[in-house]
Amino acid sequence: MRRGWWFTVAAGAAILVPALPALGPAAQAGTALPAVPAGARAIGPGGGRTGLAAGNPFCQGLGKRYQASAGAQMFCFGEQPTVGGQPSGGAGPGTAGVPRNVDAANPAEDVSPAGARLYGQSETSVAAAGRYVVEAWNDSTSFASTCTARDNKAEGTGLGFSADGGRSFTDLGGLPNPLCRKDVFEGDPAVAAYQVHGATYFYISSLYDSRTGTGPSYIAFDACRASGSGSSARLRCHGPVIAASSKECFIPARSVSFCSFLDKDFIAIDPARARLYVTYSEFPIFHQGNPEDLSACSLVRPAAPACETGTPLKLQGPAKQGRYVGKPYFTVASADRSRGCENEGSYPAVNVGTGALYVAYEYNWATNILDPNCFGFRHQTRDVIARIPKGCLTITPASPCAHPAGRAFVRVYSLDAAFLPGYNRFPANDFPRIAVSGRYGTVSMVWNDARHHADGDALMESFRLGSLARVQPVPVTLDQPHGGGMTFMPAVRMASGDGLLDVAWYSRAGTATASTNVMAAVGVSPLADRTPANVRITSAGSDWLIANSDITPNFGDYIDASVSATGSWPYVGGTFYIAWSDGRSGVPQPYEAHLPAG
Repeated sequence: MRRGWWFTVAAGAAILVPALPALGPAAQAGTALPAVPAGARAIGPGGGRTGLAAGNPFCQGLGKRYQASAGAQMFCFGEQPTVGGQPSGGAGPGTAGVPRNVDAANPAEDVSPAGARLYGQSETSVAAAGRYVVEAWNDSTSFASTCTARDNKAEGTGLGFSADGGRSFTDLGGLPNPLCRKDVFEGDPAVAAYQVHGATYFYISSLYDSRTGTGPSYIAFDACRASGSGSSARLRCHGPVIAASSKECFIPARSVSFCSFLDKDFIAIDPARARLYVTYSEFPIFHQGNPEDLSACSLVRPAAPACETGTPLKLQGPAKQGRYVGKPYFTVASADRSRGCENEGSYPAVNVGTGALYVAYEYNWATNILDPNCFGFRHQTRDVIARIPKGCLTITPASPCAHPAGRAFVRVYSLDAAFLPGYNRFPANDFPRIAVSGRYGTVSMVWNDARHHADGDALMESFRLGSLARVQPVPVTLDQPHGGGMTFMPAVRMASGDGLLDVAWYSRAGTATASTNVMAAVGVSPLADRTPANVRITSAGSDWLIANSDITPNFGDYIDASVSATGSWPYVGGTFYIAWSDGRSGVPQPYEAHLPAG
């Protein structure tokens, strides 16, 4: 009990896996798999435990042949401190006319049981329904905490809860996990809200991996119910619910097993059909390239979702040393086996009217500068939208469909070779975000792009539902001119009740500063053909050069923007919520702001 907030967790859901000795993540084809004693551990670059020391092949290639998320960095390398330098102009003063900015975390919680202060929260996600709001983030406190720590500090996914519409939050520590001694939440959170039968639920997904760096890699989530108000408000969580698991595992010498690594999860809810969908990347062991996959979950019992994760692992080869292979529920994008170009950053959106699911992802991210096999014209970087009809989304062990019903793509002038001052990971990203507007009959994609000037703009392209025919002849620039500065990591999730889009992004006024704000375009028509008005969301700038962080990337590789959920058609309310990592205090913190939706 803390300040009147009650946080409980029920027993975890049963997890059925083959009888393998403590499995773990992935690698590219041809990687030598070393023989290492089961359960081996070592100290990472900053003192954290690392899967790399256990010989995990996925970690051996990370940042060299391919790149992955902050959660993957946490899993492989543990704590990675970045020390702030001299200010580049400082954080500006508060600005009138912008929404209230609220830190959803409590810095006093970022202290380990042994008394060490940890630094940094990043990769934020937010969802709201009525007076309840939940924000989640990657939490560095996990680097120096064990399962016995109060408030689930050992979990790499932290969360804050608000019962007053986002005006204030209580930091609840880490995402509850009664199975912490075996597997832990590793960050990359996504949050979705669902109202049904007068009750409000939040689903908080995350990477979920072995504490030893071996064993299957998972995507899991907690199902949390919000109730009460004021000092009696509470959030009860049940989990973890396994939404996806490795579909390739290998047992080399000494019975140490390694598995494909699951990364970059995000979730979307179809409230009309009581469904939850999870998209993610899977980094394989047995071939080059990686697929983008999908799982489907039933919310008929909203407090205890049931997920379809595909066919289970089955042994191929000798009984004591061989490979285990299964299939995901649905493959959105197959691996590029000819060149090994990376898929990453998948993101789902539901057409509530028809039940179809749209998934966007980036093709040839990171490998377009890390792998010469992916440098050619035939492997241009692009953001892709795939359409999966309702008939393919059955609640069965596997989808009856072999591939999406249609695709469309935009060529990306990628920013992933850019060094963003104050950002401690290379490369940057151009991951797409999408939203469906039933009123306008469109699915719209936003991404950052360097085609107009070297440091990027936020672009939007809309496509017709069903046919995926282009709406605009050329992508629309969303950010207004700002002196040649930087625009990156745009976010959008769903349309407002009027079918309009609310998009937010990081923005810098010029290339000579690391002072970063969040800007937004509110009430954008999916049919727009010109730059809309922009509004400032941050009340003070955040100088990334002076922020101390134990996480890489220190400010994540996404922010979030969502519209509040309701329990009836069109299932969206009138408030637009934005979540981002903000370093105005000198330490990245998970902030929230809200304003009327467009």
